[in-house]
Amino acid sequence: MNMENVTTKVEGPLGVITINRPQQLNALDVPTLEQLEAALAEFERNNEVRVILVTGAGDKAFVAGGDIADLNSRKGLAHYNEFAEVVHRVFRRFEECDKPTIGVINGWALGGGTELLLALDIRLVAEEAKLGLPEITLGLFPGAGGTQRIIRQIPLCRAKELMFTGDHITAGEAVSLGLCNRAVPRDQLWNEATELARRIATKSPLVLKLLKRNLRHGSEMPLGAALAHEQAMIGLVLDSNDAHEGCEAFLDKRAPSFKGN
Repeated sequence: MNMENVTTKVEGPLGVITINRPQQLNALDVPTLEQLEAALAEFERNNEVRVILVTGAGDKAFVAGGDIADLNSRKGLAHYNEFAEVVHRVFRRFEECDKPTIGVINGWALGGGTELLLALDIRLVAEEAKLGLPEITLGLFPGAGGTQRIIRQIPLCRAKELMFTGDHITAGEAVSLGLCNRAVPRDQLWNEATELARRIATKSPLVLKLLKRNLRHGSEMPLGAALAHEQAMIGLVLDSNDAHEGCEAFLDKRAPSFKGN
């Protein structure tokens, strides 16, 4: 696949995906989404990659939204459905990825940019960034999973205000709402994100995978079913080599070396 809209690189245990359309403020169209999916699949297959970071090229935008010119060129329900089906599939792939994902929100994250970060595990945002779901100002609404993910992550009344007004919010407001983990000065953003990613990468890949699955599935279950699901998961963990390695390392007063089995 021609990957001109998305670049990838590996830095030790970290896989970095960069949306690379700075002239279009990294706006998403179908080719870009398909390249994002291919980049994610590449890192999912690579056993050396333990944490995946997602960012945007340039200094202005993470993802400024969907490609409006592309959307406006679409006529007929089937043509619109092509974009909708691709964006839903790709964002769901990121949400279901067994490896931890970190959004490095280096600039504007509007519309599809906010919807993408909602599908990522951890989000660090530059202090100057703006976020929001402004689709209503274009006669649209957040149809890349945004309407459903955001109401599961922040209070419903605040989610409605964001979607009904289309207003932008600051990085600080995003943190206070719970949309992002923390705001960071732009010149420190990448270092802080990679430092966090490297800390996570030292943990057991098996436990990270099972923990992610437990949190994702459990959030959609009644409490009783979710606790039973957790109990089954911890049984798998306790029977793993990584669990024994972690306990032995603790007793030996050394750092563990997790293999993911």
